Parts: sequence; C-alpha cells; structure tokens
Amino acid sequence: MTRKILVVDNEASIQEVTQICLQTVAGWQVIVAGSGQEGLEKAAMEQPDAILLDVMMPDMDGLTTFQKLQENPKTQDIPVLLLTAKVQAADRQRYSELGIRAAIAKPFNPLELAQQITAALGWNLAK
Repeated sequence: MTRKILVVDNEASIQEVTQICLQTVAGWQVIVAGSGQEGLEKAAMEQPDAILLDVMMPDMDGLTTFQKLQENPKTQDIPVLLLTAKVQAADRQRYSELGIRAAIAKPFNPLELAQQITAALGWNLAK
C-alpha cells in the first residue's frame, strides 16, 4: 500500500525537496499545497495518510490550518506533523496538547525526513 502525504508549505523549494525525498526514499505519493486554504481543500478531497504542515505561512498559519482540519469530520483523523523553524520544548508541549503528532525542525535533513515521519506515526518504512 502506497502512503499518501500532503505537504502544505508556501515555499516552492520546500515543496519540491519534500516531494522528491519522500517519493525517492519512501516511495510515497506526495501531494503539495501552497497555502493553508489549499491544504484544507486537498486534505478533504485526497484523504492523505498524513499531513506535513508548515507553521509560518501568510494568510492562514499552520496552527489555524490545523484547527480547521480538526473541525472538519472528513479531516480530523488525519495525523498532522508540523514543519517549523522554531521548535522549543514549550512549543513541543503545546503542539502535543493540541493533538499534533510531531514537530520537525526546519531546515530538516531531506534524507531523514521519511524516517522522522514513520517514527512519529509508528509506520514501517519498508517500500
């Protein structure tokens, strides 16, 4: 079974690196969205196995996007991992309390990203 990951990030370079790495390293199908609003629409339509969500985005930030995902019965059960440049212990605690599975620090190591996702979600990386 091929996993489907939705990457929501307003930076095209991050979308590209994430997509190439997760497809190459893990063999996953990667869908990208450039904004929180687009992410909400694609999450409901595509029903991904997990969402990688950037925290710092214009218009609607990652935490607002996450809240909206939680409010929608179609997307509330999809595990969300944050991509963020700011990961302090207090932030991790708050994210955990909100129901976010993990926070992955930016810049991330592209080759380790799939492993970080599988570890956070308890998945197997076997292709």
